[in-house]
Amino acid sequence: MGAVKEQSSNLYATKMAEQGFVTLSVDLAFWGESDGQPRNAVAPEIYSETFSAAADYLGTRSFVDRNRIGVIGICGSGSFSISAAKIDPRLKAIATVSMYDMGAANRHALKNSLTLEQRKQIIAEAAEQRYVEFLGGETKYTSGTVHEINKNSNPIEIEFYEFYRTPRGEFTPASSSPLHTTHPTLSGNTKFMNFYPFNDIETISPRPMMFIAGENAHSIEFSEDAYKRAGEPKELVIVPGAGHVDLYDRVGMIPWDKLTAFFKKNLK
Repeated sequence: MGAVKEQSSNLYATKMAEQGFVTLSVDLAFWGESDGQPRNAVAPEIYSETFSAAADYLGTRSFVDRNRIGVIGICGSGSFSISAAKIDPRLKAIATVSMYDMGAANRHALKNSLTLEQRKQIIAEAAEQRYVEFLGGETKYTSGTVHEINKNSNPIEIEFYEFYRTPRGEFTPASSSPLHTTHPTLSGNTKFMNFYPFNDIETISPRPMMFIAGENAHSIEFSEDAYKRAGEPKELVIVPGAGHVDLYDRVGMIPWDKLTAFFKKNLK
């Protein structure tokens, strides 16, 4: 969510291509090189549509067997790929890595730490901001990765900063500003509160699902929740010693063997 394909997506696509798969990495609508205005708009259904659009493209290539298409969704895109798979049976096998349920994360925050009153305040501020922008005022952005860290920064802020704001993972697409990368619009971000990707997740069965999460990931609750709700066949892979962002790019920690075996078995 808010990342662009030049970050984790291209790495995963390259590594899976090395294992013999045809791969495609994509930017979500409104982000990176994909179309959509306003930029950084939040539209969960259209984010999910991005995965079906990718299947449209792959399934019409002469060198692709359209009955053997799988998907990897990283972080927020894990929840978008699940949302897509519920209504797109062409996605034959679904793997998520360091998944965030962007609906639950915005409704409740991590470990259910957001109160209902706090949620209502966020909704009210976003609604007022719509008036500002409708009248031509300045667009406001929210959440995303901080642009500096200090002694008061929490471990999650530092973890994301070290990827998105340093040469390790920093990338600013031509369509964006460095100040806006990873930040969705404030007026639109509340749309996530109506996003329930894990509802009916069991209907994806018997198509297989695999959920990969780091043992120390702050986001592990989302993969565990999805795994619990999913139908069979399903697998939960916990990577020892790994945090959330480690699985974006630490090639020595990412379980490529598990991903390869999963797709070779289920797309044969």
